[in-house]
Amino acid sequence: MNRIARIAGPGVLLLAAFVSLLVALVVGGGADAALIADPGAVVRFGLPIARMLVDLSAAAAIGGLALATIGLSRTAPEWDRAIDVAAAAAGVWTVTSAVTTFFTYLSVAGGAVSLDAKFGQSMGVFLTGTDLGLAWLTTVLVAAAVTVLCFAVRSRGMVALTTGVALIGLVPLTQQGHAAGTASHDAAVTALGLHLVGAALWVGGLVMLVLIRDVVPGARLAAVVGRYSSIALGCFVLVSVSGVVSAQIRIGAWAELGSPYGVLVLVKVGAIVAMGVIGAVHRKRVISALTAAPAKARPFWTLIVVELAVMGVASGFAAALGRTATPAGQLALSKTSDPTPAEVLTDDSLPAAPGSWGWLTNWNIDLFWLMAAVLLVAAYAAGVMRLGRQGRSWPVRRSVAAGVGIVALVVATSGSLHTYDRYLVSANVGAHVLLGLVVPALVWAAAPVQLIRAAVHRRADDSAGVAEWTTVFVDNAVVRYLVQPFPAFLLLAGLWWGLYATDVLRWSVSDAMGRTVVDLVFLLVGLLALPTLFTPIALGARSPSTAAFLVRAAGAVVVAAGTVSLGIAMQGPLGLLQASWFGAMGRTWGPDPLVDQARAGTVLIVGGVLVVVAVVAVGLVRLRGAATGLPAGSGATVGDRATVGDGATVGDGAAVADDGIASGVSGGSSAR
Repeated sequence: MNRIARIAGPGVLLLAAFVSLLVALVVGGGADAALIADPGAVVRFGLPIARMLVDLSAAAAIGGLALATIGLSRTAPEWDRAIDVAAAAAGVWTVTSAVTTFFTYLSVAGGAVSLDAKFGQSMGVFLTGTDLGLAWLTTVLVAAAVTVLCFAVRSRGMVALTTGVALIGLVPLTQQGHAAGTASHDAAVTALGLHLVGAALWVGGLVMLVLIRDVVPGARLAAVVGRYSSIALGCFVLVSVSGVVSAQIRIGAWAELGSPYGVLVLVKVGAIVAMGVIGAVHRKRVISALTAAPAKARPFWTLIVVELAVMGVASGFAAALGRTATPAGQLALSKTSDPTPAEVLTDDSLPAAPGSWGWLTNWNIDLFWLMAAVLLVAAYAAGVMRLGRQGRSWPVRRSVAAGVGIVALVVATSGSLHTYDRYLVSANVGAHVLLGLVVPALVWAAAPVQLIRAAVHRRADDSAGVAEWTTVFVDNAVVRYLVQPFPAFLLLAGLWWGLYATDVLRWSVSDAMGRTVVDLVFLLVGLLALPTLFTPIALGARSPSTAAFLVRAAGAVVVAAGTVSLGIAMQGPLGLLQASWFGAMGRTWGPDPLVDQARAGTVLIVGGVLVVVAVVAVGLVRLRGAATGLPAGSGATVGDRATVGDGATVGDGAAVADDGIASGVSGGSSAR
C-alpha cells in the first residue's frame, strides 16, 4: 500500500489538477482566442498549464521543506529523503517557471517565436524593463537558488533558511495578474500572498508525507501526521480567510457569483471545504487510529489519495482563475481618466477627514497583521491553558500585558493610524512608535519565551518543534550579539533616522510589501532592544545590579537621543519629508503638511522621554526587589514558581541579562 500511495498520490493530484484546469478554462473562457494579437492555442493553453505546474512544484518544495523543518527527525532516513524530494521539486519549479516566463512573453507580445536578434532584444526588454517580466525572472532565479541549496545543505538551520528563501519565491507571484491590476491593490496583494503561502504549505506538506512514508517507522507515523495536521489546520484557516477577501475584491457583488469567474470561485470554495472536512476526519479519527494500530494504515492512505485529488481540483481551478476575466472592475484608480492627486500616488481614494471620532472608528484592516495577531492570541492562550491542565498557574498580569500588546499591534497596523499613515506624517510616526516601542515593552511584560519554556515539552525524536526552535533562536550567535546593550540601543536609536531621513519612507508608504517589511523591522528591533533595556542584569549574573542598571539607563538616553533629535529635526531643519508625496496629496482637511510633521516630531520627543522614564522606573523597582530578596521577575506567586522543563522556574529571575531575548522577553527566566 505504501508504494501504491507514493505513486497514486502525486499522480492523482496531477491528473485532477490537469483535468480541472481544462474544464475551468472552457467554463471561464480563460483560453478563448484574443480578438487582437492572439498568441495561438499553444500559448493560450500552455501558459495556464505551465503556471499550474509552477504552483504545484513550488508547493511541493516549500511545503516539503517546512514539514522537514518542524516535523521530521534530523538523524533519521526521512530527513535526507525529504530534502532530496524538495530538491527535485525545486528543480521542476525552476524549469516550469522558465517555461511560464517564455509563454508569458509570447502572450504579452502576441507574436510568433523567431530566432532573430529582434526577438531576443524584445524578450530582454520584457524581462528587465517590465514589472511582469522582472517578477517572473525573479521567480526563476529564486527557484534555481532553492534547488542549489537543497543539494548543498543538510543541517537543520540551513534547511530552515532554504525554506525562507523558497517562500520569498512566492512574492513575485503576488505582483501579477488580477492582484497587480486591482483598484484595491494593497489588500489584493496581501490576500493573494497569504493564500499562496497557506496553499503551498498545505499541499506540499501532504505530498511530502506521501513520498517519505516508506522511511518513516510505523510507530512514528502518527506523530509526523499529527504535526502535519496542525500545519494543515492553520493553512485551512489562512487559505479560507484570504480566499474570501480575494473573492470579495474581484467579484464585487453577490449577483456576480453566477458569472464564469464566480462559478469557478464556488467550485474552488467547495474543494477547500471538502479538504477541511477531510482534515477534520484526520484529526478526530485517523491519527488516533494510527496511534493505536500503526500497521492498519490502509484507511489513512485511502483518505490521503482522496484529499490529494480534491487538492488537484482546487489547484486546477485556481490556475484557471488567473486567466479568467473578473466581474469587478480591476482598473487601478491611477489609470482612470481623471484621477485625483491621492489616487495617482496611492491608487486609493483620499480618506475622509478623521474628525473627533475618526481616530477611533476609521479602520483599514491589514490581513497579514490581523492573521498574525489571531495566531499569537491562540498560541498564548494555548500555552496558558496547557499550564492550567498541568495544575500550574500563569500570572494574570502577564496575560493582561499580552492582550494589551496584541491590541496595540492591531491598532498600529489595522486601525486609524494605518488608514492615515500614507497621508499624515504624524499618523506614520504614531504607528511606528507603537510598533517599535510600546508593543515590544508589552511583549517583555508578557514573557512569551518563558511561557513556551514552561508549557511546551521538548521532543525526543531529534525533530524541532516550538520549544526547540525557540531555543535555537534565543541562543543564535547573531541574536545574542544584537541584544548586547549598546548594539541593541544604537540599532534602535538609528532606526528612526534610517526610516524618516531616507527614501525608505517613500517605499513604506507607496508599496504594500515595503510597508510590511518596515513594520516587521521596527517590531523586531524593538523586541531585541526593549527587553534588554528593562533587564538590569549583567552578563553572567543572576540578579540585578546597580552597574547594569546604569548601563541600561545610559542606553535609554541613547535611544531617546535618536528619537528626540529626529523629532527636533522634523520641526524645521529637515524640511518637509518626502514633499513629493506628503505635500502632493491634495488634502483639503487636516493641518498643513509642515504643521502635521511638527506634531509628529513632538510625538517622537515625548516618546523618547517616556522611554527614559520607563527604563529608570523599572530598573529601580527591580533593584529594590533584589535588595529585599524578591525574584528579579518582580513578584513571587504560585504561577511565578511553576517549574520549567530545564530546571528553571517561571518568574524566578534567574537570567543572564545580556541574553536579551532570553532574559528580557521572558521576563527574567533562565536563558538556558
